[in-house]
Parts: sequence; structure tokens; C-alpha cells
Amino acid sequence: MNEPLAERMRPKTLEDYISQHHLVGEKGSLTHQIRKGMVPSLILWGPPGTGKTTLAHIIANESERPFYTLSAISSGVKDVREVIGKAKQSGGLFTSKNPILFIDEIHRFSKSQQDSLLGAVEKGWVTLIGATTENPSFEVIPALLSRCQVYVLNPFGKEDLETLLKRAIKQDSLLKSKKIKLRETEALLRLSGGDGRKLLNIFELVISAEDKEEVTITDAMVMAKVQKNTVLYDKTGEQHYDIISAFIKSIRGSDPNGAVYWLARMIEGGEDVKFIARRMLISASEDIGLANPTALVIANSTFQAVTTIGYPEARIILSQCAIYLATSPKSNASYLAVKKAQQTVRETGDLSVPLALRNAPTRLMKDLGYGEDYKYAHDYENNFVAEEFLPEELSGTAFYSPSANPREKAIKEYLAKRWKNKYEG
Repeated sequence: MNEPLAERMRPKTLEDYISQHHLVGEKGSLTHQIRKGMVPSLILWGPPGTGKTTLAHIIANESERPFYTLSAISSGVKDVREVIGKAKQSGGLFTSKNPILFIDEIHRFSKSQQDSLLGAVEKGWVTLIGATTENPSFEVIPALLSRCQVYVLNPFGKEDLETLLKRAIKQDSLLKSKKIKLRETEALLRLSGGDGRKLLNIFELVISAEDKEEVTITDAMVMAKVQKNTVLYDKTGEQHYDIISAFIKSIRGSDPNGAVYWLARMIEGGEDVKFIARRMLISASEDIGLANPTALVIANSTFQAVTTIGYPEARIILSQCAIYLATSPKSNASYLAVKKAQQTVRETGDLSVPLALRNAPTRLMKDLGYGEDYKYAHDYENNFVAEEFLPEELSGTAFYSPSANPREKAIKEYLAKRWKNKYEG
């Protein structure tokens, strides 16, 4: 039997499926739909090895539907159309038995490939299930995304991963022939990076290296058996998230050396240039903001440039941007302002727009007082009127609090001259 352990232990039913209780637990958002066989087209988004492919197979089995699968790495538009043609023949239109078309790594599909799916999804010829490790908001075209529900799979926790190991020891036909004792699991869990598939395959490697019938798993034994216990950069595993985190924290901490080092780790590992540039674009606004508004312009130019150029030259542009961001003054005031405003919206609900601020495109609206008391700022000295633009219930509220950097100190002085009660002191 040449199947790896992870494949041999792939769950076949919801009862055997580990973790993701928010989706397929007793009160999971997908559980009832799967039981009824009325599953919508959906995108499963989560880290590698968290059960996206397995869940797609289970959905097909539980709902007794034909199952077709494509890999975005090796399939083109022609392959998509061929599968859709087969699906149309095997399933009736608008029935609960529509075939399922599973596309692994759907974020790798080009726009034209994703476009070729639209008609089949919209007309109900197939129920699409896409799996992705990347944010579908960025990687899936809006027209297709609007026709799918997005479900987020969480990384496996320690308890989930240990459950996978214990189940394999108890149930796998090959492992049952040995007496295996799990004395320590830290090394196995760390090497797996939270990837269940990788965990089981490393575990099998360790066990197969032992000729004895009785095997005791310790951290030292695992590290000795797994020769290459770390990689420079694994863009499909936990390091993908850990290293980008270290990179952004280096920028936030104004350490250009740290930023360039972690950038180099990602470049050497072949990380997607758009992924790196997109995170710098976010950091330029979240961590630098109004302390240096030019940072957002630089980051956006970087994103456009590296998307056009690609490796290897893109590394120079990425480095320039990373160093610029790391050496820029920092402010998260804009981030905190919108966070505070969102929290207020959740707490206060949909407060009415004051009449003076409402649009009045019709005579009736004007008669009702829409826009009647609005004072046009440019008609007043310094282009300013000391009247708030908030619902009455929030009068006096300040969401934005300028940080203590030179640029925002100037902003604070500007605001204090106009809104004395909010920005003095």
C-alpha cells in the first residue's frame, strides 16, 4: 500500500471529521445544509491541512451527488468546460442532486478560468466548492464571489492534532501492527506547523524508520529521525503566516534590518510578490497612516510595479518599499478611529441622518426639510462652520485622536483652532 498515512486516514463522514465545529458541529452553519443535501456554491478558506478537500468529499458523499474535481495548478478553461459538460449530463437542472465541482487552490485560477465557471454556477448546472489558502476577496473575481458563500476554516489546535495522531495509532491498518506510545508530541506538532496532513506524514516517516514492534515517541527521537526538521521558508505552512507576521512587526517597530531579513526569507522561499506587496499596502495605512501619507502612495506604487515586473527584479522594489515603511514615522490613529466608530455603530445602531445633511433631489424632499439648514462651508471664513456632522445622539464624540508625530501635531493644531471642545489640551 503506497498511500500516505494522511490519505489513509482521510475522514469519510461528518462524524469522523475533526475540528471546524463552527461549520460542521452540532450547531454548525453547514451541518443542516449538508444533511438536507441543499448545499450552496461555496469557497472554503483556510490554512493548508485543515480539511478543505476532505470536507468537500464529505459534502458530496453525504448529499449523494456526483463529484468532479479540478486542480487550478494543472487545469485550463478547456478542462473546466469539459467537466461542466459532463456535470450537465449527469445532473438535472435546479435539483438537490446537482453535481459538485471541487476546485483545489481556486485562487490560482486566472480571471478567464474563473469567468468560465460563472454560467454553470448561476444556472445551477454545478455546485461549486472552491478551496483556497488565500483571501478570496483578493483572489476570486467579484462576479464569482457574489455567487458563493465563503466559509473560513480555522487552524488545528493542539488538541485536534493530538486527536489525529491517536486516531491514526488506533485505526490505521499498518500502525495497529505496532505498539506505539506517545510520550511527547511537541516536536511533531511544531514540525507540522498546524497542518494535519503534514503531521500524519511526518508521524509515518518517524514510525517507518523504527524496526522495533514497540515504539515510544519522544521529541528527541522525532528530531533525530526527521533530518530536515526546518525549511528556509514554507509558503504553504505555518511559516507563511509567522514570517509575514515578523515582517510586518519589523516595519511597525521601525527596524529596517529586521524587515529586509524577513523579506529575504520570503523571496528565497518563492513567496507571491502580490502577497508581500499587499501586506505592505495594509501596513502603510494601519501602522504609518497620517504620520506620513506618502507611505500609502509608495506602497500602492510598489504593488502595481511588482505585479507588472515579477521576480527577480521585484525584490529590489520590495526592499525599497520595506525600508521606506520601516523608517517612516508611525501612527495607528486612523486605524483606531474607524475601529472606535465601528464599535459605536454596533452599539447605537442605524441613527438617523440629520435633516440638514440629507440629499434633496426632489421637490418633496425639499418640502420635508431635507438639506434645509445645511451651511456650505466655503461660504464662511476659513471655509469652516462650527457645526458637527454627526447624529444628534453622538454630539461631542471624537473618534480620531491625532498621534504625537510632527505631521499629526500640525493636524491637531488645525483641528483645535476649529473644534476647540474636542481637540484642545
